[in-house]
Amino acid sequence: MMKRARQKVVIENESPQTLQKSKNQKTCLHGSAFGESDLHASMDWGSLPHHVILRIFQFLPLVDRARASSVCRRWNDVFHIPDLWRRFEFELSQPATSYLKSTHPDLIQQIIKRHADHLQYVSFKVDSSTESAEAACDILSQLVNCSIKTLGLISTAKPSFMNVSKAHFASALTVVFVNSKSLSSVKIDDTPLDDPSLKVLVANNSDTLKLLKMSSCPHVSPAGILCVADQCHGLKELALNYYILSDELLLALSSEKHVDLEHLRIDVVSENPGQVEFHTIKKQSWDAFVKHSPKVNIVMYFFLYEEEFDAFFREETPVTHLYFGRAVSKAMLGRIGMNCPRLIELVVCANGLQPLDDELIRIAERCKNLTAMGLGECEVTCRGFIEFVKMCGGRLTQLSIMEEVLIPDNDYSLDRLHLEVSKHLGRMWFPDMMPTW
Repeated sequence: MMKRARQKVVIENESPQTLQKSKNQKTCLHGSAFGESDLHASMDWGSLPHHVILRIFQFLPLVDRARASSVCRRWNDVFHIPDLWRRFEFELSQPATSYLKSTHPDLIQQIIKRHADHLQYVSFKVDSSTESAEAACDILSQLVNCSIKTLGLISTAKPSFMNVSKAHFASALTVVFVNSKSLSSVKIDDTPLDDPSLKVLVANNSDTLKLLKMSSCPHVSPAGILCVADQCHGLKELALNYYILSDELLLALSSEKHVDLEHLRIDVVSENPGQVEFHTIKKQSWDAFVKHSPKVNIVMYFFLYEEEFDAFFREETPVTHLYFGRAVSKAMLGRIGMNCPRLIELVVCANGLQPLDDELIRIAERCKNLTAMGLGECEVTCRGFIEFVKMCGGRLTQLSIMEEVLIPDNDYSLDRLHLEVSKHLGRMWFPDMMPTW
């Protein structure tokens, strides 16, 4: 009672101004505790700095970004800041035949009118329809003020660009090749690209081009790609079909003027057995190429029939990554073990009903850089597989083997195999299981 009385006396002796100040402080503390002051501060979204709004917009999908731009004038101003339009993917599809959401035509026109000169990293994703591919060409033809650094043409399904007239396609590409002047990356697989278009690309972008990916471009000849290698000395990555790979090209990429190539991808494709006769690249050409670019990754994708492999791996070949999309014979895998000492990764989708024990052991013996292996429809005895893993040891960082590949024998069951392989790898390992849906 005495304590309360003393408090009452103190309060009564305080001035009205002091009491009001104390009341305001309590209200402020009370409001902060319940987030009222924070809420008040956060209500004025329109006053956020431009760089903050820009950062938020960069995380939004295009549709949400466009909706947000209608909130206020400040947000609309940010919506048109050039930094937001450096990178853009045009999605073009026909609603009746595609699941893709197509970029709205009004937005496309707005981009062409207001942001063409801001675009730097541009890709076109089209469905299988010729109409969508032609629409992409129409857009390319209008990018006359562009300064594109990266161009990608992506077909979600064939034929798409291949059905566009060669003249229309070449004309559209010429606009970008001539006006950009600073292209560093061009990915145009499965298109009617031709030699004259490549010459235009080289004439205007030879100092900046570093990556060229042009697999399945049937109108490009060995002479056309040789023109690129001769003049684009900064080229670091190249992807092409085997039919335009030549000894002359490898030697051109090995010249003193040319920088070290980092990545060479080669697609070896045959649609019908016996349709294409494959040539052989000389060992001397491969040797010169690897001497010039000792760290280059040479990746080869094979989609051939068994009888079409005769031209490959008869001599030492510096391939680092091998992928076989169709059946490959035991004899071919034996050649790989003998003649591919730089091999890092090997994936075999199918082989046959003969165990591959000897071939795998030879690969383990000779391919000292092998770190990744994948086997699909093949057969290997458990004992042979354990021997392969034992020889490779912990350097096998990726080992993907379907359970159906492994044949139990008198020495090892599948359960024991899992334990033995795990011991040699230094980590837990299980074979892959076939989905049962």
